[in-house]
Amino acid sequence: MPMRTRAAALATLTVAALAAGTALTAPAGAAVRENNPPSFLSASELPPHPLSDWTAGPVTDGFPEQLAYCLGEGVPAYDRRHRLFHTDLDTGAVQVTVVTGSAAKGKALAALLDKRIRSCADRLERTYPDIEAEGRYYGTLPVEEGATVRGLHTETSWGATDIHLLSVGRDGRTVTVVDWGQMGDFGDAPVGAFKKTTKRAVNKLH
Repeated sequence: MPMRTRAAALATLTVAALAAGTALTAPAGAAVRENNPPSFLSASELPPHPLSDWTAGPVTDGFPEQLAYCLGEGVPAYDRRHRLFHTDLDTGAVQVTVVTGSAAKGKALAALLDKRIRSCADRLERTYPDIEAEGRYYGTLPVEEGATVRGLHTETSWGATDIHLLSVGRDGRTVTVVDWGQMGDFGDAPVGAFKKTTKRAVNKLH
């Protein structure tokens, strides 16, 4: 599948989510940043790519539009930052951290984000008639207050097929979401390596 076909499919989902009124980067109400903000994954901590190295972008304020396709209803305006990653061969990833006001709010946010990821396939099919989507559950991880790992496969009527792995983890009042994606299906997903990446992401929060 040409790279431009996949890029066009993802761009369509992102633009549609943004057009629906999602305020992904609005800072209003954001919590005051901690003196010791959460640390992010490095490129070397992502699932190894057999043909290309990962490149990490800068840590940036706000919620990433790259997650609009699944979390596009909006996330409470806490202190939010994200980092994008890419390879030279159409594989990408993103990590977002959200610092809430308390451990109880962090727990509620983690549950909300996992619920949205769990329902993402059904919502995509209802919103976009030309997309077929399937979600899978890969279990929980015993790291800090826990993490959940899920998979999402999408296929468009014009032939673009993509696989994503998404996780939600929490350490106290801080929540992180990690998304890995490329062209392919569930058989192409590095689930074991992604679970290791998720554990690293949660362990590095504080």
